[in-house]
Amino acid sequence: MPKTSPIELDFSRKYDREHAQQYLHKHQDGLARRLSHWRDVQVARRALKLADQPNLVLDLPCGAGRFWPMLCEQPNRVIFAADNSADMLAIARAAQPREVVDRVNTFQTSAFAIDLGANAVDCIFCIRLLHHIESAEHRMAILREFHRVSRDTVIVSLWVDGNYKAWKRRRLEARRAAQGRASENQNRFVVARSEIEREFWQAGFRVIDHLDFLPGYAMWRTYVLRKRS
Repeated sequence: MPKTSPIELDFSRKYDREHAQQYLHKHQDGLARRLSHWRDVQVARRALKLADQPNLVLDLPCGAGRFWPMLCEQPNRVIFAADNSADMLAIARAAQPREVVDRVNTFQTSAFAIDLGANAVDCIFCIRLLHHIESAEHRMAILREFHRVSRDTVIVSLWVDGNYKAWKRRRLEARRAAQGRASENQNRFVVARSEIEREFWQAGFRVIDHLDFLPGYAMWRTYVLRKRS
C-alpha cells in the first residue's frame, strides 16, 4: 500500500486526466516547445553522465514520461517512474512507445513520502518539481526524503536567480504588487542559488555540478547532487 504523504500542495490536485493529456501535448506544441524539450533532454543526458550513469533510477515526478526514452538509452538501466497523479501515470503509459513502457516500472507516490525503502535506488531524477515549492520547509522535506531513498545521487531542476529571466520576473512582480494586481504563476517560484545550495547541504548532499538551460538567460538550472558520506 502506498505511503500516505503528510503534505499535499494545491498545485498537485490539478493533474486530472484532462490536465495530464494537456501536459503530454505541452512539450510537443510548436517549434519553440520542441526545441525546449530537446534542450531539456540534452541537459538531462549530461546530468546522468555527471552522476556516473546510474543503473537504477527513479523518475519522480515522471509526468507524461517524456524522459523515459532518454532514460532507456542505457540498455542495462532499471527504471522506476512515479507520480502523485494516477491519471498522469496512465497517460504516460499510453503515450510512450511500447518498447520503452515495457522497461519502466510505474507506481503512484508522493515526493514527500516515497513508497520505497532506504537506499532503494542509485539516483533520483527529479525534473520540474521544486520550482512549484515556495516553502523552504517543504523543499527540505522533499530533499530529506530523496536523501533517504537514493543510495548515491539526485538530479533536480528548479528556477534560480542570477539570470536575465529571473531579473525580468522580479521587476514584473514588483510592478504588479505596486499596482495591487495579483501575481501570475503563483505556483512557480524563483529560489536564490545561495539558499537552495545551502538547503542541499543541510539535507546531506554536496553539489557535484550544475547545468543551466541557457546560461545567463533562463531560470532553469539542473543540479547533480551526491550524498555526503
